[in-house]
Amino acid sequence: MKAAQIAKYSKRIEAEVNDIPIPKIGDNEVLVKVKVAAVNPLEMLIIRGSVKLIQDYEFPLTLGNELTGVVEKIGAKVKGFKVGDAIYARLPLAKIGAFAEYAAIDENAIGRLPANLDFVAGAVAPLTGLTAYQGLHEELEAKAGETVFIPGGSGSFGQMAIPIAKAMGLKVIVSGNPRARERTIEIGADQYIDYTKENYWELLSDIDYVMDTLGTDEFDHELSILKSGGKLLSLKTGPNKHFAKNHGFPGWKQKLFALAGGKYDNKAKKKGVQYRFIFVRSDGAQLEKLKKIIEDNKIVPAVDPTEFRIEDINKALNLVANGHTEGKVVIKLNN
Repeated sequence: MKAAQIAKYSKRIEAEVNDIPIPKIGDNEVLVKVKVAAVNPLEMLIIRGSVKLIQDYEFPLTLGNELTGVVEKIGAKVKGFKVGDAIYARLPLAKIGAFAEYAAIDENAIGRLPANLDFVAGAVAPLTGLTAYQGLHEELEAKAGETVFIPGGSGSFGQMAIPIAKAMGLKVIVSGNPRARERTIEIGADQYIDYTKENYWELLSDIDYVMDTLGTDEFDHELSILKSGGKLLSLKTGPNKHFAKNHGFPGWKQKLFALAGGKYDNKAKKKGVQYRFIFVRSDGAQLEKLKKIIEDNKIVPAVDPTEFRIEDINKALNLVANGHTEGKVVIKLNN
């Protein structure tokens, strides 16, 4: 089968398309014939070795973190899926490999494809959907009636996070570009702040939770709007001691992350709030819950119209790295 791989960590995007054997499956795995794989900024972090303290890989490494496909074979102990099932998945971090014609995936990492999504739209839902779900339910432990603010929430993350937050009974405030106002309000945002005209930190205060999609430059502004006891959850700013302890990392790694995230923890402590960092994990049970939210709210995530095949892997990666997309970028396989 064809697979897009890297031979080492590198600052340059130099994936190669290689012919490798179709993977053998374990007793708890399914063999998926991949239909579509989504390309994420996470790919660039993996290529550069930026996440190797969280997950270090052996080479050659087949890239790709999320996909849709059809179950072609099941392991001896697989109970929840059958041959022919259409699935979507965020692959387990320790065993990625969506940029290939086939993938062997633990059945606990996959969910049935939402009925309202085709293989293309379905491929861009798992990673952002699980990030939003885990962030709201596990990291923030948000409760009905509370308020969450998502700066930069008019993009692919907000598309999933807003309906999930609304389903939990939260008030949702979003900032973003003027073009996205209408569609963001349509999917449930209670308030929309056009960042080209207004500064959210001059308008908001006493917010329970902030879900940061923008990174370090916005950290102080985001802290300033939180109420005492509130939480700031970041997808970008970086891991801290709490993250390392939560993931059961060894003592030396906990010290390293405590050092790396100490600046942000100290700022949060002075404000009387908590700082959290999220790195999404695979979870098939949560994908089933997301399936219902996607179907009930008729969510169809935006997909960039540029057509890519596996042979175009470096073009696709560079498009995502440069950030000028009209939705998530996908690669079509086995079509």
